[in-house]
Amino acid sequence: MNLLLIGPLPNPITGVSLANQIVLNFLPKYTENKVDFINTNYSVLKEDIGKFNFKKVLHYVKQYKELYKIKKSDKVYMTPGQTFFGVLKYYPYFLTATLFKKEIIVHIHGNHLWKEYKNLSGLKKKLFHKTLAMSDKGIVLSESLKKNLVPFLPDNKIFILKNFVEDFLFESKSKKNFNKLRIIYLSNLMQEKGILDLLEALVILKQNNVDFEAQIAGGMDDSMKEKIGSYLDKLDDHVKYLGLTYGHDKKTLLEWGNVFVFPTYYAMEGQPISIFEAMATGNIILTTNHAGIPDVFKEGINGFYIEKKSPDSIASKLIEMNQNLGNYKKISERNIQEAKEKYRVKNFIEKLDKILES
Repeated sequence: MNLLLIGPLPNPITGVSLANQIVLNFLPKYTENKVDFINTNYSVLKEDIGKFNFKKVLHYVKQYKELYKIKKSDKVYMTPGQTFFGVLKYYPYFLTATLFKKEIIVHIHGNHLWKEYKNLSGLKKKLFHKTLAMSDKGIVLSESLKKNLVPFLPDNKIFILKNFVEDFLFESKSKKNFNKLRIIYLSNLMQEKGILDLLEALVILKQNNVDFEAQIAGGMDDSMKEKIGSYLDKLDDHVKYLGLTYGHDKKTLLEWGNVFVFPTYYAMEGQPISIFEAMATGNIILTTNHAGIPDVFKEGINGFYIEKKSPDSIASKLIEMNQNLGNYKKISERNIQEAKEKYRVKNFIEKLDKILES
């Protein structure tokens, strides 16, 4: 099978772009399929996802010169956005694939699509539905996220495919250190992903004389630099900002930490790959009951829930953990084992292949 992947590839690294890179690299390795691609990434990280601007329009229009690749493919696998414009920019790909009678598989990496559709009206709603209804199959990250594709596809054409952890993160031989709180954040530094809530919580820890270190990694929108910089100045003796972190540096960060804090309420969130990565490297997870996270995260088993938009909730849980940090080693060990059993790249690719072939 000649598969054409249409979607964002790194950089910047997001859950969707990383997943697409894994498909591009490993589907040919573990199966007999060939994969070509059209990279739809817009290389500037912005908080205002889904907002119209002419620079973006021009960028995407230029990419349509690669529409000819659809004719040469057997199947088309797309990972569109979840806003009206995030879907609309894929309309030429859907239409061309339909005209050439290619099977279309759409993979939604979040939990906002159904809300967007619900809030649209008139011509926008019809165009949104017409585009996605051209799909032959749909993929979501977990059971609770199926509702994102229910308006466009029959239930028996919607498949579940959980996320993965890259293989190199399982190769650790270093022993996890629980001598004090080592807090990590690994994601883009966006307000809706809770970065400011975490930083405020760390200020509370400092005020309470809690012994901790924290390292924060991820890309940053220019609009966030002043706010985050102000917090980093207050916490300079406790917190390091590492910027964008890849490969060995990402592994070093995840191995160094013992508590991964991800207080997300991001509208586009699905099932963050960073949570699986933190599990695979033995971190205790503190996160919110949001989007598809409850489908893969169990309170007291993988870590603990914290409240959305609540620095006090984060600080309270960290202070509680700090009193008997060594007691949480079992969660660390269990997370490593669960990730090894469930979230290998090979499992992800083999399940994707079955969906493509079904």
